[in-house]
Parts: sequence; C-alpha cells; structure tokens
Amino acid sequence: MLSVNAYAAPSATGDLVPTTIERRDVGPHDVLIEIKYAGICHSDIHTVRGDWGPQQYPLAPGHEIAGIVTEVGAEVTKHAIGDRVGVGCMVNSCRECANCLKGEEQYCLNGMIGTYGAEDRDGTVTQGGYSTHVVVTEDFVVRIPEGLDLAAAAPLLCAGITTFSPLRRWGAGPGKKVAVVGLGGLGHMAVKLASAMGAEVTVLSQSLKKQEDGLRLGADSYYATNDPATFELLAGTFELIINTVSASIDISAYLQLLTLDGALVNVGAPAEPLPVNAFALIMGRRSFAGSMIGGIRETQEMLDFCAEHGLGAEIEVIPASKINDAYERVLASDVRYRFVIDTSTLS
Repeated sequence: MLSVNAYAAPSATGDLVPTTIERRDVGPHDVLIEIKYAGICHSDIHTVRGDWGPQQYPLAPGHEIAGIVTEVGAEVTKHAIGDRVGVGCMVNSCRECANCLKGEEQYCLNGMIGTYGAEDRDGTVTQGGYSTHVVVTEDFVVRIPEGLDLAAAAPLLCAGITTFSPLRRWGAGPGKKVAVVGLGGLGHMAVKLASAMGAEVTVLSQSLKKQEDGLRLGADSYYATNDPATFELLAGTFELIINTVSASIDISAYLQLLTLDGALVNVGAPAEPLPVNAFALIMGRRSFAGSMIGGIRETQEMLDFCAEHGLGAEIEVIPASKINDAYERVLASDVRYRFVIDTSTLS
C-alpha cells in the first residue's frame, strides 16, 4: 500500500482537513498517476455533505484529475511513464454488461465504480483526486493531448464531458439553436462546446451580470430568466436546452421554450425533485431527459475535440489550504468558473 497526502472530509459537517490516505499497490493493469491538478465540482460538495446519501468518512473527493504517469503495471499497454493523463468520475465498471460493451461504462448495469465514495472491487472505499497520487486501472485513464494546459484540462474530466455528451447525443451543430441554462462550472463549458460545434447558442441565466462573459465564451445571445418577458419572447425557439444548474427550477416553464420535438436535457443534479407538468411535454411532443458524464471512449473524443479547438475550462488555481473557502464560494456562485487545486501544495 502507498500512503499519500490528501484533503478529506471527516464528517458531513466538518471542514476538509489534511490527512493521509492509502492507495493500493500497482497491479498488472494499473497506472500510478502523480496528480498535478484536481478540479472542485459542485458534486464534491453535495457528496461530502451527505446531500445525496450517507457516506463513509474520512472521504477525499475529487473526480477532475490531471497528472503524469509515474509507474505502470507489467501488462499495461495503453499508457507509459511520463504520459499526460486524466481520470474522471469513474475508475471501473463490470465491463461485461450491454452498456459497458457499447462503451457506455457510466451506465454500467452492475454499477460503475465512482472515483470517490464508492465500494471498490476489493471492498475498500474509493478516494478521489484531492491527493498527490492515485492508482487506476489503465482502461479508465484517458490521454490529455499536448495542446491542453493540465490545469485547464482537469475540469474537462467532469464539466467538459458532462456537457459534451448530451450536446453530441442530441445533435448540437450548425443550424441548431441551443440554450444553456446557467453559466457556472458546467454551463460555461456547455457554451464553449456548443459554439465550437457550430450551434447558435443562447445563455439563460437568472440575471445579466455574467452577460459579458457569456458572449466572450461563445454565446450568440444572453437573456435573464428573472424577467418574465424572456419566457414570452423565446417561446418555441430552441431545439435543445441543456440545464446545468444544481438547484430546483420551473422545468415546465423552460419546456415551453422548445420547438416541436425539442429536448430539455438535465445535467445538473439538485438534491430535490424537479416536478414537470405533463401538458408542457404533450403539447409540443417535447422531451425531458437526463444525461450523466460519458464513457471512456467519448471522454477521449471530448479531450481531442477540446485540443483541436483550443478549449479549456476557465479556472482559478488555488492551494489546498483554500479548499474550504472555495466550497463556500461555489455555494455563493462566486467563481468564474472552476476552482482547480494545485496538488503540489499537498506535499
């Protein structure tokens, strides 16, 4: 076993604190990664605070991991020492079910193994990227192209793929009108990606305070949802709406903004239910769907797409000592647009 420095939550209510965690020895198909940067996702906060169910503590979160391979198992063929690599929201799956065989490991019928807070195959609880090193089976490690800055690439492993996957699945591209609800960690990547795919992009945010940013990131237009006139003006406009906010919103009101056969896809994950008026779906043959990250193949496709188009997350790099402050700022929407931990500050 390898002991490594980390920041972990001791309980659902306590601040994250410096600690050490154990990593398994490198097996034949494993890769040891020296983590350089780890993004802070709103999901980290939900998880460690028990919003999505009870956890085993101490728990080191973090599933936006970028680093360098420092050791490989004897039978590893996909990665080599010195490679720039990333690890996202999962570190294993059954690899045998119908979904895994389709390359959709995130929807593993036997349950994919999350990067932290999940029971691994050896019965231990996985620990995440707020740490100096991680050991992951080679099949769940992706290559970060040379054209991407490692720090700006880290959030792509969650925020990037979480928005890329539904944009691809629902055909964002030239001639398509796409709306992005919320301009935060997920939303800002949705805007960048949809714009790079050639779609006409509109941001729907509570106010206009981030309008300048939205247009700079690639949006063609920007509207405030706290203005009731927005919903009248834009009724029946969009073929696709990506909802990125992790809070309750009036889904039925947003469904009215869709064209005939349009789809509203939820990627934000609020703790409370999102009720829907059936008539908002029926009257326009509209769809309300959900999407969760992407498979390993699609995650690599997303990274290559970002490198080709020069896309990375908008980040604020922080030392580990600022993690708890960053959590409070995320909850206050005081980040543009992703905190990234410099893990050298854990040493």
